[in-house]
Amino acid sequence: MGKLILLRHGQSEWNKKNIFTGWIDIPLSTQGIDEALEAGREFASIPIDRIYTSTLIRGTMTAMLAMSVHNSGKVPVIVHEEGKLGEWGKCYDKESEEELIPTIQAWQLNERMYGELQGKNKQKIREIFGDEQVHIWRRSYDIPPPNGESLKMTAERTLPYFDAEILPKVKSGETILVSAHGNSLRSIVMELDALSEEEVLQLEIPTGKPLFYEYRDGKLYPHRKTPFLGV
Repeated sequence: MGKLILLRHGQSEWNKKNIFTGWIDIPLSTQGIDEALEAGREFASIPIDRIYTSTLIRGTMTAMLAMSVHNSGKVPVIVHEEGKLGEWGKCYDKESEEELIPTIQAWQLNERMYGELQGKNKQKIREIFGDEQVHIWRRSYDIPPPNGESLKMTAERTLPYFDAEILPKVKSGETILVSAHGNSLRSIVMELDALSEEEVLQLEIPTGKPLFYEYRDGKLYPHRKTPFLGV
């Protein structure tokens, strides 16, 4: 049976400072590093076949830190298909290659792009525009911030990629780790859990807390409180 682990990155330096981050490529804070390591311990005994991350450093850092405490001892390797890294970054030893876990970075899994809010303190924005307007920008389904993405727009790039690239791997029996962001993961959970547009607005995905799904009988079933059955 295929399995899916969804993991929101650990706290970033701008999460800590209450700043809209979006596509600005900010690393994890020390707390975020600890969260990523603790998340990894939750699935350390579950064999991982493939990893998908966003192209943002906080998503990739979280996956790498989580896997650093994995019991398998296998090493995640970022797959590069173009340029010099694609040409020169090849492993020529079969035994070493078997110890690698393919890790694919995809911009489609990036965080929601917050447009002109990026880099601005959330509380200061509330003071300028009011709590109600900021709440609409952050929590409505289809109203974007100025020159940014709504959750609907985020889902329109995240879900086709998930359905085409990730879900078939799970259905074929692989165990997949996806390390991404609050809003890209909300769009995926919305589809998997059949949430309405109203229900997804109440969905909170905390940093560094993995969500577990198991594929059986033609469907992905969530295991919210404990890892997979039989593990």
